[in-house]
Amino acid sequence: MSRLRRQVSANTANTAETRNLTELKGKTGNLYESIAIIAKRANQINISMKEELHNKLEEFATHTDSLEEIHENKEQIEISKAYERMPNPALLATQEFLEDKIYYRKNEDDLFS
Repeated sequence: MSRLRRQVSANTANTAETRNLTELKGKTGNLYESIAIIAKRANQINISMKEELHNKLEEFATHTDSLEEIHENKEQIEISKAYERMPNPALLATQEFLEDKIYYRKNEDDLFS
């Protein structure tokens, strides 16, 4: 099982929950900055999930038609369904942010004086 799938299966709910905005704001001092950090992390998670899924599905790629292909298609479908059941990357990123598992830093050039 991949590191990402272990991380996902750990403790993240598969449904969206209402979050306390003051808790999100408290981490950075700015709600919009917190949301931007979560969005960037969600994009990273999404990219890694997509790459992982494509790599697993490439293992089944064949260019011949045979009876074995029917069995392989069932395996492909099961893998795809497993990824569909995984929580949304935004939910994962929000959970990581609230648990202080995301490293972020302020870029001094981006600050307005």
